[in-house]
Formats: sequence, structure tokens, C-alpha cells
Amino acid sequence: MFTFKGVRYKDILCIDDLQIADEGITCLIGKSGGGKTTLLKILNKLLSPTDGGVFYRGKSLDEIDSVDHRKAVMMLRQKPHMFSGTVKDNLLFATSLHGIDVTDEVLQEALDSVQLKAALSQDAKSLSGGEAQRLALARIMLLKPECILLDEPSSALDDDTEQFIIEKIVEHAKTNKIVLVMVTHSKQVARSYGDYVYEVTNGRIAEVKLDE
Repeated sequence: MFTFKGVRYKDILCIDDLQIADEGITCLIGKSGGGKTTLLKILNKLLSPTDGGVFYRGKSLDEIDSVDHRKAVMMLRQKPHMFSGTVKDNLLFATSLHGIDVTDEVLQEALDSVQLKAALSQDAKSLSGGEAQRLALARIMLLKPECILLDEPSSALDDDTEQFIIEKIVEHAKTNKIVLVMVTHSKQVARSYGDYVYEVTNGRIAEVKLDE
């Protein structure tokens, strides 16, 4: 799905060659500050390499419209952005961009699926960090992108909620044959869910086998 060739980003990343599979779950592990989130942002076209090239399905990201790319490759961040307005407005913003018509019943089902006890009419800005993360997850689950990028949500969530988010998004990805690229600090999470596992250390990347 993604290919890196001679990629450099400032003094943060140095990846000569990397291929991310177009199936299954790829986990990126490593200590904080190693470059994992930077790599994820490059995949989402939030950052551009200082040198080298990144290709999506064989086409340079430089040649792909950023909006179109983010419809195909969606990112669930540690601290997701909440748009002004209600919970419903936030859900409809996502579906309207993708040309999907949904009823209030479908929106409520999306909230129920992520166990978010909030009314559709509630101000989205009033949600806690964990509730906002669940709303962002519901937004993604209403859609079916080609790839989901998950940046570990631990900064905003307790352990139980983080585990819930991971399990729900893994289930959604597998059910809908969506590629998932997941940043995690936990080797146990990578061992449990990862089909491919890479360790990012000081900006360099290497595939690892955690079952050995």
C-alpha cells in the first residue's frame, strides 16, 4: 500500500526502504520520540519528507490531492479535532464529505457501537477526552476508507478505554477489509494484533518478530 524510498524528514526520520502491506494490520512500536507519529503523519500527508519519496499504491503522494488522499487514508489521532456544533454535526461532517446519506437512527447506532452515552444534540466541545475519542471512532466507523491510521490514544484515555478503542477499530478494519497502521508503545498490543511489526528507533525502522 505504501512504499518509502530514501525518505528523510529533518533529523527525525531516516528510512531508506519500507513497504507497508495492502492487507492486515501493521504495528509501529518503539520508545517515545523515535519518529513513529512523524511517520504516521507522512502517511496521512500532514507532513512531507525533506528528501526521498513516498508512494501510495505505486503513485507518489506528491501527485495525489491531499483531500482525496485523506478520504482513502483516515487518521484517528491521540487528540481528535472536534468541529463546532453538536455531536450530530460532527458525524454528518464526515459522512457528507464522503457523499453518504445517513439517518438519525444510523448515527445513534454508531454512537451505541462505541458506547458513547451522548445525545446527538449535545455540544461536541463539551465532551471529555475519552468521549471525543469515541466520537472520532464513530465518525470513522460510519465510513469505509482503504486505510486507517491509529496513533496510540493513551494520552487522553484510561487503559480500559484505550483497549476498547483498539479492539473496536481492529474489528471494524478486519470486517471491512481495511488496512490498519497502528502506532503503539505496547509490544503486547503489537503481538496480539499485528500481522507486521516494525520498530522505530531514532528515526530508523526495522521489522521485528515478536513471537520469537
